[in-house]
Amino acid sequence: MSAEVAASVFPQLEALLPHVQKPIQYVGGELNSTVKPWETTDVRWALMYPDAYEVGLPNQGVMILYEVLNEREGVLAERTYSVWPDLEELMREHRVPQFTVDSHRPVKAFDVFGLSFSTELGYTNMLTALDLAGIPLESKDRTLDDPIVLAGGHAAFNPEPIADFVDAVIIGDGEQAVLDMTDIIRAWKAEGQPGGREEVLFRLAKTGSVYIPAFYDVEYLADGRIARVVPNKSGVPWRVSKHTVMDLDEWPYPKQPLVPLAETVHERMSVEIFRGCTRGCRFCQAGMITRPVRERSITGIGDMVEKGLKATGFEEVGLLSLSSADHSEIGDIAKGLADRYEEDKIGLSLPSTRVDAFNVDLANELTRNGRRSGLTFAPEGGSERMRKVINKMVSEEDLIRTVSTAYGNGWRQVKLYFMCGLPTETDEDVLQIADMAMNVIAEGRKVSGQNDIRCTVSIGGFVPKPHTPFQWAPQLSAEETDVRLGKLRDKIRGDKKYGRSIGFRYHDGKPGIVEGLLSRGDRRIGSVIRAVYEDGGRFDGWREHFSYDRWMQCAEKTLPAFGVDVDWYTTRERTYEEVLPWDHLDSGLDKDWLWEDWQDSLDETEVEDCRWTPCFDCGVCPQLDLDIQIGPTGKKLLPLTVKKDAAASGHEH
Repeated sequence: MSAEVAASVFPQLEALLPHVQKPIQYVGGELNSTVKPWETTDVRWALMYPDAYEVGLPNQGVMILYEVLNEREGVLAERTYSVWPDLEELMREHRVPQFTVDSHRPVKAFDVFGLSFSTELGYTNMLTALDLAGIPLESKDRTLDDPIVLAGGHAAFNPEPIADFVDAVIIGDGEQAVLDMTDIIRAWKAEGQPGGREEVLFRLAKTGSVYIPAFYDVEYLADGRIARVVPNKSGVPWRVSKHTVMDLDEWPYPKQPLVPLAETVHERMSVEIFRGCTRGCRFCQAGMITRPVRERSITGIGDMVEKGLKATGFEEVGLLSLSSADHSEIGDIAKGLADRYEEDKIGLSLPSTRVDAFNVDLANELTRNGRRSGLTFAPEGGSERMRKVINKMVSEEDLIRTVSTAYGNGWRQVKLYFMCGLPTETDEDVLQIADMAMNVIAEGRKVSGQNDIRCTVSIGGFVPKPHTPFQWAPQLSAEETDVRLGKLRDKIRGDKKYGRSIGFRYHDGKPGIVEGLLSRGDRRIGSVIRAVYEDGGRFDGWREHFSYDRWMQCAEKTLPAFGVDVDWYTTRERTYEEVLPWDHLDSGLDKDWLWEDWQDSLDETEVEDCRWTPCFDCGVCPQLDLDIQIGPTGKKLLPLTVKKDAAASGHEH
């Protein structure tokens, strides 16, 4: 791309900013952002989290890749986010293209346009960005003047609904994968782009670890199910495998976390303390697709926290993972960090704590320097029976014991997460959520001697996800979900003794049906996504922008041509024989193992955590030649030697 094509559009954009809300989110220049001269680089990435700046900027995945790429000689990465509808309208009117916030260059000028999807509800935002960028929506219409459109993130483990719109997909960890991809593109460009787009995509596909949807044909049976998915080009693998970064200490990113200019959803620096989870909750896609467990060492965590705080000036550190209290050295990590930052009053937080991994020493360390906010636990199922079905091995006694300790040690607020619509669930299972909440309040009042105890019950609708034992399960319809939650609400509100102390938050069943359509959809769903986008669908993850009716009307317009409907994708149970849309994408999990686990769930059979017990043959470790990696290393975090006084003078904001 010539430099003229890549010139900054800021002069045109600046004139529009006084007319939009929160213009600060479009100007860039954040602390720790990187701007490289265009001419000195030969492979250029535009990275997008397809949501608003306030949600996208703190996203760890994009932040890590931004840094990994920019550290490379000759490689440049800039960021772009979804623009709000007010700016979109002005950009269309004044012909300002989708731009990056770092240098305000047109997204179309880059070699790769990489999007990270942690939820399927970002698909319409991707189409908005492509259209604003002047990139054809469908990959078959693109030329050498267009970037390679790449999808990644958890939702990319079934990219079939967006197969027509993306050129390439990376499943799994992105750090090494984007560097490998960069090398392939660089070599192809240096040779003068032989064979055009098709050739560079073929070189990526041949590696066996980049999925190029255009190189695969999907054949259907008369009843609408998939007959098979076959490569349509020789040299393209039958299955594409996921990427797994094994030594997290080798990838201590982000080293220089971005500090947002506008308010964002998380005002803290975050350190990922381990990746993967082997607890085996059957509904949890993140736990299944990120196996095996890989822990960052206690000293590696300490170094990242120290550098990150120096680089940002944040006053809170989030210790991220799918179940942070499961780190084999979590007690020493929390105590070591609390000791180190006692004078600076740096708060620590664990985003989610398992009921059975919680202990009050840990909780006290976490709140020693920060504020004592509420505690959050996720029993997920209301009844003991449901928790067996989903393999969430937490008994009501465990929960009561844990909250009793918390309330007895001065906490006043506990939040409990549950799901509605799980396989085999009945009204009775859901109504038991009310009993559990009442028991929690009763216990809290008893141990604290206070009446100002609160318990918030938060309920989400269950959506079956690919690469989990529940990928075959029927989804509960929106109507049934709403009826079931209505009964629960009435039971809580009708209780004179405890009802007023229990907060009740739930989503209606409608967004879950759309998410279910997208998460287990195949290529035919692309027509629905496109129709919704053309009808004005944007920001579907935001309650105020989401329209269930729009999705249903567009599905009714487009799906009958294929002989299927929304229920076929959502409330229908799948059989063992059925070819699932994502079967050719290898998450490492053995399909027969997943099926056996699905049968175990129907028998209410629980399975232990394989981290501490013999292997259950899920397939990940031998197939990908990996190993579970856990401590303890036996090391402790030593106090930092540099006294703060010297550093304090430079710490004024």
